[in-house]
Amino acid sequence: MHASLSPTRPPTLAKLGGATMGTTWSASLVIPDGADLHPLHDLMQRALDRVVAQMSTWEADSDLSRFNRAAPGTWQVLPQDFARVMTYALQVARDSDGAFDPAMGALVQAWGFGACGGRPGVPTDAKLAAARGRPRVAQLALRDDPWALFQPGGVQLDLSAIAKGYAVDLLIETLRSRGIDDALVEVGGELRGQGRKPDGTPWRVLVETGADEHSTLPPRVLALDGLAVATSGDRWHRFEHDGVRYAHTLDPRSGYPVTQAAAAVTVIAATAMEADAWATALTVMGTEEGLRFAAARSLAARFVVQSAAGAQEQMSDAFAALLAA
Repeated sequence: MHASLSPTRPPTLAKLGGATMGTTWSASLVIPDGADLHPLHDLMQRALDRVVAQMSTWEADSDLSRFNRAAPGTWQVLPQDFARVMTYALQVARDSDGAFDPAMGALVQAWGFGACGGRPGVPTDAKLAAARGRPRVAQLALRDDPWALFQPGGVQLDLSAIAKGYAVDLLIETLRSRGIDDALVEVGGELRGQGRKPDGTPWRVLVETGADEHSTLPPRVLALDGLAVATSGDRWHRFEHDGVRYAHTLDPRSGYPVTQAAAAVTVIAATAMEADAWATALTVMGTEEGLRFAAARSLAARFVVQSAAGAQEQMSDAFAALLAA
């Protein structure tokens, strides 16, 4: 227990927050009444800044950007956080049969979605072919002691579909290192809860639907104690070109935006990194394939699809079992 968080005082609910990764972060935490929050806030902000310094595509001197510029045939040493994220990203890429791909940075840029892509738009055939022709996840190799990632030449990493989730987990770890075991943490809409509020009740959150305010979908509430939740979908990220609507979620297998993307795909998992990655992978798979996959792997997933009849939801049994009463 950190000296400034003496357990002899009664617990109270405190809130912290700030900016990171082009979005915001917040934390509700149970601490002794009167504890100094400034050192804790600084510690959490530094943890988030570390994620940015290692994995941002927007920072030219980040570890990820340096990897993307690295010479062909070289091994690039990775700091621990980057290595943890890359390990899981490669696992999801394998398990999803390519629906998730951390090495699709060139495609992201071609469609104008990334740090240097300019405005979103449909790329020329030549530009798209060049991006699709770049080496991808199958050509990557990761080793440990020390952690290093092989750059075969031309691989462009983009971890935007997993890094925010990891940042949430890192904040939970940071709080635990200071003896704070009861908290709800959020980064850019990805959430993870641990423990309970001062009154003994769990952290309850409303699941995003991606539907408009007139939707007739029933509210879905989750109690997060040792669980995380992430939502992906085209409600928040899309553009139109010549009357055609394109989702910002790209299918790594085709090189094109996901067609008929769900308005929202929500995944509940033990960590926010897992939930974040799988929400993206299931969005790429689509509702029918994604639900079959989720059922086979006991993933807690919910799909909201917009149609002429309005918003409709479908969920896996594992998701339904976790809904708060």
